Formats: sequence, structure tokens, C-alpha cells
Amino acid sequence: MTSARTAALSGDDTSLIRSLYPTLRRFAGAVGSSEVDPDDLVQEALVRTIRRQPLHELEHPAAYLWKVMYRLAADNRRSLGRQRKALARLAEPAAAEPDYPSDLAELERLTPQARAVLYLHEVVGFSYAEIAELLDAKESSLRRTASRARRALRNVLEEAPDVA
Repeated sequence: MTSARTAALSGDDTSLIRSLYPTLRRFAGAVGSSEVDPDDLVQEALVRTIRRQPLHELEHPAAYLWKVMYRLAADNRRSLGRQRKALARLAEPAAAEPDYPSDLAELERLTPQARAVLYLHEVVGFSYAEIAELLDAKESSLRRTASRARRALRNVLEEAPDVA
């Protein structure tokens, strides 16, 4: 940030952003698509949040920002899907590119909600009740989402040939 922009933030918000940034960036990397830089997703969430109210006034700023990033990632995924469909209609059929299996590619096929639930539960250690509150969803729905996501990933990994 430039010094002019930093001056607009309170000292509390600046120090809060510095302390939360690594955690926010990891979450953005987990829920965002590969086309979106995690830093861009974090920054967009920060801008939208700070426009509404200072970060230091939020009860749980990290949780609030996770929710904003989750929604931005979902919106972005829908937008990219529409763009891909439009480009596919306009483009000539491309030559087949080799398909190399990747666990990351399989993660990207999961919905942002599934990636968010797995990240918050497995990495951050939140309970499903905490995640349900954070994402405004039913706990039972999130448990099903996580179970289906794990099953999909397990099936892909079991089918993948061993590369040694």
C-alpha cells in the first residue's frame, strides 16, 4: 500500500491486516480458482469490508473476511464459467492437449463451498457448527458437502496410476 492509502486506515486496522494477511492468503488460495491470484482475492475482500466499517470494530475480523472471500470466489467461479462457455462458442476446436493428472486440478473441480468447508475444518480446525455459522449454511448440509468432496477426491486418487 502507498503511504497515502495507509494514512486512510487506522493504526489498529493496519496492524490487524498485517497479522491476519498470511492466514487470509492461505484461505484465498484454497477457495479461489487458479485464474485468480490469492492476493487479489484478499485485497478485494479487505476493500469491500473496510468500505463498510473498520476492521477493528468487527467482533471476528478473520471470520468475516473468510466469508467475504468465500462469496467472492463463488461469484468469480460463476463468472469464469460464463466466460469459458462464451469463448468455447467463439473459438475453433483446439488440438488435444495432454492431460496430466494433478491433485490440485481435482481440488479446483470442487465448488468454492466444498473447498472452504474442507479448508476450515481440516486446516483451521473449525467444527461444522462454527463453519455453518460463518458461511450461513446448515451444519448437516456442510457435513454432506465435506463428505461428498472427500469421496470425490478419494475416488480420483484411487483411480490415479501410481507414478514412481
